[in-house]
Amino acid sequence: MASKPLSLLLLTLTPCLFFFLNSNAQTAPAPSPSGPLNLTAILDKNGQFTTFIRFLTETQVANQITNQLNSSTEGMTVFAPTDNAFQILKAGTLNGLTEQEKVQLVLYHVLPKYYSLENLQTVSNPVRTQATGQDGGAFGLNFTGEGNQVNVSSGVVVTPINNALRQQFPLAVYQVDKVLLPEELFGAKPPASAPAPEKTPAGTPKTKDTKAAEPSPADNSTGGSGKTSVGMGLVVGLGLICMVTLS
Repeated sequence: MASKPLSLLLLTLTPCLFFFLNSNAQTAPAPSPSGPLNLTAILDKNGQFTTFIRFLTETQVANQITNQLNSSTEGMTVFAPTDNAFQILKAGTLNGLTEQEKVQLVLYHVLPKYYSLENLQTVSNPVRTQATGQDGGAFGLNFTGEGNQVNVSSGVVVTPINNALRQQFPLAVYQVDKVLLPEELFGAKPPASAPAPEKTPAGTPKTKDTKAAEPSPADNSTGGSGKTSVGMGLVVGLGLICMVTLS
């Protein structure tokens, strides 16, 4: 008989307990949307990229990358040269660059697609970068893989990709220990062609520089002595004739 009141008590308390648990249950908060990716912040956090950050900022490429990351479905890949990479450049290498060429140099370190290190080992070369020439043609990079090592070549320099600062879609950022110098800006210039020879207009007579040979003084002296001998002969002959006649 004692079990019956207990059963009734449980039946009475169960709905109350269920209501209490539901009213106090707290659902897990939804993850807040992540803010826009900031390339310069990623580089600044890792240190030793002060010079590259300055180039990104001065050329406005940093803002361009941020805008593209927010609108692109392909993602992006950035190769970040260290401060030491800029320091080991030959003195004056970058001094003669125009503002447009500085933009091209920075964009040459950016690929308009996300690539993991594994992707770069098997990618088809050359890989198009964000840098383009005046004719609209894209500057390219070449990648080779050997084991776990990936090398990148610009045609002017070759350097290994040493460290992944970020490797998560939509942005991959890799450290490189050399500035990637595009061949279009820093390659050997072709030798200047020799000027074409001047053409003589048709019908124009050719002039001769050679002057007619003039008689030499020796020739003149020879002719003069000959004339003198003839004159003397005539005088002697006339003298003989006169002597014969008088006699």
